[in-house]
Parts: sequence; structure tokens; C-alpha cells
Amino acid sequence: MTSILASCAAPNAAPDTTTGAPASASPAGTPTASETSSPAVSPTPTPSGPELCGPGSAIAYDPAAFQSTPKIDNKWFPLTAGMQYTTTGTVTNAEGTTERTVIHSVTGLTKVINGVKTQVLWDQDLADGELVESELAFFAQTESGAVWLFGEYPEEFEGGEFIGAPNTFISGISEAEAGIAMRVEPRIDTPSYVQAHAPAVGLLDCGDVVQEHEKVCVPTGCYDDVLVIDEHNPLEPGVGHMRKFYSAGTGLVRVTAVGGDNQETLDLVKAEQLSGAQLDFVNQEALKLDQHAYEVSTSDYAKTAPAEVAAETSGG
Repeated sequence: MTSILASCAAPNAAPDTTTGAPASASPAGTPTASETSSPAVSPTPTPSGPELCGPGSAIAYDPAAFQSTPKIDNKWFPLTAGMQYTTTGTVTNAEGTTERTVIHSVTGLTKVINGVKTQVLWDQDLADGELVESELAFFAQTESGAVWLFGEYPEEFEGGEFIGAPNTFISGISEAEAGIAMRVEPRIDTPSYVQAHAPAVGLLDCGDVVQEHEKVCVPTGCYDDVLVIDEHNPLEPGVGHMRKFYSAGTGLVRVTAVGGDNQETLDLVKAEQLSGAQLDFVNQEALKLDQHAYEVSTSDYAKTAPAEVAAETSGG
């Protein structure tokens, strides 16, 4: 499953992209940047390709368009190290209703992917209180302010036991492509856009801005001027669409489903700045996940440079 924060924004005007510096320190047992270099992850610009999500949706990836050090401050999609967002709700299908909680922790880690230094997000997805997925997602922002998604490593669990990470994708490897997570100025009546494309795992996320200036009330408060983005995977036409609601300055505040077998609603119930000690803990847990990924995803993740700590605070 794709990170529920990983909703993308559309190409319409000029293409948006990023530059990256290679990682330096390497955790024990994981490869260095030089050891992982290969043609598959070469940071060369990719020319516009097929319009996977309809007219005007061709991906135009240029690593030189991104910040050398990630600072994601897009007003619709802010990711500040140490912020943690908790959403709760239900998923209803033919098997019944499941209580769901998703905890999004913005780590103080960076990771170079496809020539771009990205910021690392750690998601924990719980169903009826039990962990079913623990995921790293990688984002970067262009100099002009568009946020892109560069890949995901989602570990899956069943009955408390790790069962694999079959939906891993990394931009530049196995034909996977980065996509736009949030545009600089998202607007309705603009072309749909590719949020992420990974043919090896059957992933093609398409986004479309469908509403602006909405008002939404969730447990954390009422938000005016909410932006609504419709997301779907054309490769899975029977799955249905997802609607994500974003508030300027806060980010994601609600998720709903349209069509499909799973009817899902998630609302933001908490947004907090973690203490220094809590951020240190998040960083260490995310690093453990990053290191484990080298053992699990030997064909894709193992070709990346290790994540590094860029922001931490002891105590507090």
C-alpha cells in the first residue's frame, strides 16, 4: 500500500526536479555510495515519456531542479523533522470493519535516491491495534517548491510477524520513476499527473485536483480553504479512488474512498512536534528499517546509499 501522505501534484507548467549529494557515512553491513553506484541509479535527466495518466501527464525528471539539502515547506505538504501526525478511522469491506491508525513521523534522516537527497518519512499502519505495515517513504522538493515522491519501502506484518516487502520501489531502479507528491500551485481544471510509477510492482498512481476552498472539520479542528486531490491506479480499475484533503500550513487532514470494495475514512487526530529524545528514537527506528531493507530488497533497495542522520536533538 502506498503511504497515505504520498499523494502527488501535477505537472502542468515547467517540470519540477532536484539535485543530490552522495551519502558519506555507511552503517555497518550496508554498502557505501560508491559500492551502490550503477547505471540503474545514474542521476541523468529522463526525457518526457508516455502520458501515463492522460494528456499532459508525462514525467519530466531533472535531478538538477531539486534542492541540494531537502527542506520541504510546500504549504500543502510540509514535512518538518520531528513532526508527527496521527490519523485514525475505519476500513469497511465484505469481511467487516477494521479500526485503522496511521502514524506519520517526519524523521531527521536523509537518503540519496536517483541523484537526489531526499527526506525520510516513517509510517506505521495499525489495524485493530496491530501493526500491519511499517514503511519508509522518500520525498524531496524542487527549488520552485514542488514535492516529489522518490520511493517507498513498506514492510508487511501478519499476526505480528514480518512477511516481506513486496511493494518496494525506488526511483531509477527496475524502471521505477519518481512522481509529484504536491504541486507548487495545485489547481482544478489542470491535467492529471503521475504521483509514482513502478511497473515491476504494478504501481501507477495518478492524481487530479478536484476541489478547492472546501471546509473540513476533523478532531484537530475545522479547516477552511481545503484542497481535495483524487488518486487512483489505472492498472487496478476495480479498486476505486482515494480522496485526500489538504489544509494549507497543516497538510493532510482527511482521507476518504470513492468506489471499490474498501470504504475507508481517516481523519487527523493529532499533530505534534516531538521532543529531542523522541526524534532521536524515531531516527534510530527508521535507521533499523533502512538497514533491514538491504537484506530484504536485494534487487532494488540494496542498490541505494544508506540513510544518514541530518537532524537530531538529545534530551528535551
